[in-house]
Amino acid sequence: MQRRHFLKTASLGVAGAVAAPFVTTSSARAQETYTWDMVTSWPKNFPALGTGANDFARRVEQLSNGRMQIRVHGAGELVPALEVFDAVAAGTAEMGHSASYYWRGKVAASQFFTAVPFGMTTTEMNAWLYHGGGQELWDEIYANHNLKPFAVGNTGTQMAGWFKKEINSLDDMQGLKLRLPGLAGEAMNGIGVSTVNIPGSEIFTSLQTGALDAADWVGPYNDMAFGLHQVADYYYTSAWNEPSAVLEGTINLDAWNALPEDLQDVIREAARASNLAMISEFAFRNAQALEALVDEHGVQLRTFPEDVMAALYTSSQEAIQRQVDNDEDSRRVYESYSAFQKLLRPFSDVGEYAYLKNRDNVGG
Repeated sequence: MQRRHFLKTASLGVAGAVAAPFVTTSSARAQETYTWDMVTSWPKNFPALGTGANDFARRVEQLSNGRMQIRVHGAGELVPALEVFDAVAAGTAEMGHSASYYWRGKVAASQFFTAVPFGMTTTEMNAWLYHGGGQELWDEIYANHNLKPFAVGNTGTQMAGWFKKEINSLDDMQGLKLRLPGLAGEAMNGIGVSTVNIPGSEIFTSLQTGALDAADWVGPYNDMAFGLHQVADYYYTSAWNEPSAVLEGTINLDAWNALPEDLQDVIREAARASNLAMISEFAFRNAQALEALVDEHGVQLRTFPEDVMAALYTSSQEAIQRQVDNDEDSRRVYESYSAFQKLLRPFSDVGEYAYLKNRDNVGG
């Protein structure tokens, strides 16, 4: 694919003349305006995911005082949903919004930057990225693919998915066709489930036609938006697969390096703000949607039986071990990830986890 030119227009004075006769290179760059295209893996304006990309673009324009504009494109408008990585790396678009575990076939270590089965929570994941060396590893690995990554959103704890039949034992999982990406999908394969990765927009039809028996998407808010409660009766709450799910913003590295430092700072701060905004929105909207699914639509909430959860844990550890044994970048990333999770565990236990147990005990 042919690379694009990333510097767009320079601010001119009266009658088209340059504003000042003596302009340094840095000050000239500071007067330039930039218009970028962002391709996404979500339907245009899809709740939280698509609107989160819109929110990021709006913040960049506001914080830059209009010097930078980002045009957001839904899945399929410029490139298909699962071709965002390649499009941004090649410069077809300057930026993308997606989830890194979709690229496991291209960058094996990428999936650790979205979600790890039985891994870190959203708060823990942000702490690793911002303070534990996670961002630096992410930058290093993606630079090999001409990309600069950022966390631009997080769904929080996800549900285990929609099932067309009730799961009462590990035997009931055998042979099921399930949509589930990343390491969790590999773990499911290990217990006798057949998994695929398809865009979210295809899940409803695949469940309806019987191409799928079950599907993971996100959580109550996004799942209800796709109408998944209309094609599957059982909603599993056993949140093992994605205790946190980072949404990534990727930037073509040539485009990133062409930006003046102040606009790079704008993007960093817009990404942080949009990350927090999406986390907060999901906490609120998921609560509303779950109530509606149960009370208005009769959705039946379930948790996986103990033998299923035990098998998934074992299979998850085996999938992770295979990954780190066969890929050096995965080994380095997971060493950092797991060490940080262990570092945080004691305080997580005596902090939020202990509080939630105590709140339940006294009827809060």
